[in-house]
Amino acid sequence: MERPGATTLRGDPKTLIGPELKPGDPAPDFDVVDSNLKPVSLASTGNHVRIFSVIPSLDTPVCDAQTKRFNEEAAKLPSVDIFTVSMDLPFAQKRWCGAFGVDKVKMLSDHKDGSFGSHYGTLIKELRIESRAIFVVGKDNTIKHAEYVKEVGDFPNYETALAAARGAS
Repeated sequence: MERPGATTLRGDPKTLIGPELKPGDPAPDFDVVDSNLKPVSLASTGNHVRIFSVIPSLDTPVCDAQTKRFNEEAAKLPSVDIFTVSMDLPFAQKRWCGAFGVDKVKMLSDHKDGSFGSHYGTLIKELRIESRAIFVVGKDNTIKHAEYVKEVGDFPNYETALAAARGAS
């Protein structure tokens, strides 16, 4: 499924591949790898509340700030696991986390086949990177909050996502 014009990059419309998920939808499975190249699926992320922070690349200012913000928030949400999903290679994710002391957010790389992006509707067809989005998944593996940020360079609404995670805990 393609969603033309569903996101923009510097005002230029781009096509997202995959569905537009909404609260109440079942969270789709995915096949990504962590920073140690170990496979990760929805089931292996646990059965508690999870935040999936989806970004285009750690090496850009908004993605950098978004990931650092969620790393700070993770300390205040001990019953919630926070994951950052990007197309960055696992080695780059590990390097970036080490350089900035990011140790509470778990990094997931979708570089292999875009499984997360195509199942969560965040894969930008023209660029093969993720669009910016946030998903809160409950203990029951349903979507509790979904935000697709229209302009890739804009920040997400952190407070709404964090409130949804607190409410789902």
